[in-house]
Amino acid sequence: MPKAIWNGTVIAESDRTEVVEGNHYFPPETIKQEYFKPSSKHSTCPWKGVASYYSIEVDNQVNQDAAWYYPEAKSAAKNIEGYVAFWRGVKVEA
Repeated sequence: MPKAIWNGTVIAESDRTEVVEGNHYFPPETIKQEYFKPSSKHSTCPWKGVASYYSIEVDNQVNQDAAWYYPEAKSAAKNIEGYVAFWRGVKVEA
């Protein structure tokens, strides 16, 4: 089952991830909310839409903007709307 790990802690785990462009997108209910802090960062993908970000905090260490999601995905990416993906050192083990 895919797991997202940062700073030695499992921050998301699901057997229902969607893989898009090599990234595992985790259903929103499978992330451990206590580690996620909303960020003001946004970026735009031409076919997925506008992404919002979370910073991750584990054991008083912060990984700024290390997770992203599309709150209102474009039609081509509706299967990942609201799902969360990771970068910046977050390891996803499948």
